[in-house]
Amino acid sequence: MGRSRGGLTTKIHAVVDAKGLPVRLSLTPGQAWDGEAAMDLLDALPEKAMVLADKAYDADAIREMIRRQGAWANIPPKRNRKNPICFSPYLYKARNLVERFFSKIKHFRRIATRYDKLAENYMAMIKLASIRIWLRFYESTA
Repeated sequence: MGRSRGGLTTKIHAVVDAKGLPVRLSLTPGQAWDGEAAMDLLDALPEKAMVLADKAYDADAIREMIRRQGAWANIPPKRNRKNPICFSPYLYKARNLVERFFSKIKHFRRIATRYDKLAENYMAMIKLASIRIWLRFYESTA
C-alpha cells in the first residue's frame, strides 16, 4: 500500500481487450508513477494492436516501447509536451472499455472498500472478480 494525501492507497492498472474483458492486471502504491506499471503490462502486445491510455501514460519511453512491438499508441498528449504527436480523439472514445471494467469490479464490495491489508490478497480478489466478469460474458443464455 502506498501513501498519498488521502492516506494509504493502491492503484489498479488493467489491460482490457476489445470486448472490455481484462487481459492483464497490476497493482502499484498510490503515490507511484503510472508508467512503472505500464512497462510491465505492455511488454507483450500483439502486433498491430492499438493502445488507448490516458494522459498519465504519455511518456516517450512508453510510446517507444509500444512502437518497438509493432503496435500503435493513441495517448492524448500532456499539456507540457514539447513536440507534437499524432492523436485521434475519435479512436480514443473506445477507452471507456477500461473505465467500464473498473466500474464492474467496483461492484464487488470487497474490492471497492479494500478490506484486505496485503496487496497479494487484494490482487487475488481482483483476479477472482475478473474471472467472474469473463464467465458472465461467455455465459450461455440458452
